[in-house]
Amino acid sequence: MDVVAGLVVAGPHVRNACRRHLDDLILGPARGLTWDLSEALRVIGFCRDILRLNGGQFEGVPFILHPSQAFIFGSVFGWKRADGTRRFRRLYWEAGKGNGKSPALSAIGLYLMTADGEARAEIYAAASRKEQAMVLFRDAVAMVDQSPVLAGMLTKSGTNPVWNLAHIGSGSFFRPIAAESTSSRGQSGPRPLAALCDEVHEHPSRQIIDMLEAGFKARRQPLLVMATNSGSSRTTVCWEEHQHAVSVAAGTRSPDDAFTYVGEVIDDTTFAFVCALDAGDDPLEDPKCWAKANPLLGVTVTEEYLAGRVKLARDIPGKRNDTLRLNFCQWTDAEDGWLSRPLLEAVLADFDPEDEHEHAEVYLGADLSATQDLTAVAVVAQTGFVEIKRDDGSSVMLPTYDAWVESWTPRDTLAARALNDNAPYEVWVDQGYLHAEPGKTIRMDFVAARIGEMNATYRIQTLAYDRYAYRRLSDHIDEQGLTIDQVEHPQGGKRRAKVSDEAMEQARRMGADPPQGLWMPGSLKELEALILEGRIRIRRNPVVISAIMSATVESDPFGNQWFSKQKATNRIDPLVALAMAVGAATGMPINKTGIGGSYLEHSEVLMF
Repeated sequence: MDVVAGLVVAGPHVRNACRRHLDDLILGPARGLTWDLSEALRVIGFCRDILRLNGGQFEGVPFILHPSQAFIFGSVFGWKRADGTRRFRRLYWEAGKGNGKSPALSAIGLYLMTADGEARAEIYAAASRKEQAMVLFRDAVAMVDQSPVLAGMLTKSGTNPVWNLAHIGSGSFFRPIAAESTSSRGQSGPRPLAALCDEVHEHPSRQIIDMLEAGFKARRQPLLVMATNSGSSRTTVCWEEHQHAVSVAAGTRSPDDAFTYVGEVIDDTTFAFVCALDAGDDPLEDPKCWAKANPLLGVTVTEEYLAGRVKLARDIPGKRNDTLRLNFCQWTDAEDGWLSRPLLEAVLADFDPEDEHEHAEVYLGADLSATQDLTAVAVVAQTGFVEIKRDDGSSVMLPTYDAWVESWTPRDTLAARALNDNAPYEVWVDQGYLHAEPGKTIRMDFVAARIGEMNATYRIQTLAYDRYAYRRLSDHIDEQGLTIDQVEHPQGGKRRAKVSDEAMEQARRMGADPPQGLWMPGSLKELEALILEGRIRIRRNPVVISAIMSATVESDPFGNQWFSKQKATNRIDPLVALAMAVGAATGMPINKTGIGGSYLEHSEVLMF
């Protein structure tokens, strides 16, 4: 109630969760839902009276739940269905690092194993990898070691490490489980009463969660708990669960029917506690918003610690996204992301290229692959000019552009690579955002045929390419009889493409320094400038968005930067192709109409 009244600082999704609780106290009985205060107090009392924390200043201290934790525990265990079983079968809990999620999950597991009254309860600390699963389980073992009651009640198996906790009286156990060790060998699958999944943002797939949920059918009131920091990719199981949880918490009463909810998702089985900042909050400038992502601020997370993280983010740009994600619950897409989501959203647009740019001069960038990466062809067309103010008060007219990207992937390996890359390739193919041609390798004849179609619709001025696999595409282009100017565009920062004689001659006539040729540092800077100045529209496409928000950059000692495919969180080939096309469009000499490129107007960006 204090959260809803604004007396306690909380983010938008936690405020929604509190409103949902208060609404259900009134509206729940009509849906067969009631809140059992005594059951809520029972689990809160178990933590206080039985459990002891461990580590540092908390060693041996009774586990007295923070109000935010008491709200979560009280909701999960207190809400009941008409048949008396627990209402909630899923808990999604997202909060900043250090806010007590791991010991809380251990407490839930220990309570369900020893005090829930379930015979032969199976409790699992679950993760995709064994090492990850052991982190949470070790917390539970340490909590048992600190509790005189549990230490005398439970039997440990294994030493250094302990691998199982057993409650002999009820035949129950608590142990770690990992996706990598659950291959089918004719054994019966687990029948969990509880699956405790920590750090869900690190799960590469739904495998372990889906496997454990499949075993819930043997239990009357099972519980899946998912606890996590915010993630760095929006094509993961964690992002799916985050979106679902946010939608569940956002349900509101319908003005027409006091007993129904309206919202994106109606799910009476999921409890969501998602910490987040409000739109407009800047944690690097305003400490007053820190508590929204850190409900245990002043308890397990200190202001001094967060201030240190903020200073680090300011001093070292590469630490900024890491700090925003781990400490302030902001989904940052890439660990050291090249571009922020708000900057990208500002230039995304829905438009029909063939409608708006038929017969227009266009520039292409081709980033090719054979089997694993995507193959992408980006198209850039100039649309006009805009006046840009300089820092010194002067202004200059600079060109504006539209850009769009098409991507290809082999159809025969689509499902396997979707799982391996943790990307919804099949969905993108079905929605028309990704081409999937037959075979196990990229069909360059299909790519060349599409370039031929583009040439019939637009007037292709230049096709910039990286030499990898380009001969295969070039041969198919020649077979079609296409006469397209093709210019090499290296992707890295150490080698530059040869400058055309035309560009060199134009620079000589104008008294300018000679251009340095197409290469990624120059094209990347041009693309950055277009985005920052709002001089480009990028056609909305989830394949392209994923590439942009997954991108990271590498640098050399001279400040030149290029995109790193090794460090990216997803395939970035569409972004690389886009930068190459932008480099071709902005680096070519001005054509006869004066609308073909921006070499004159923006040449300082190209000169190193």
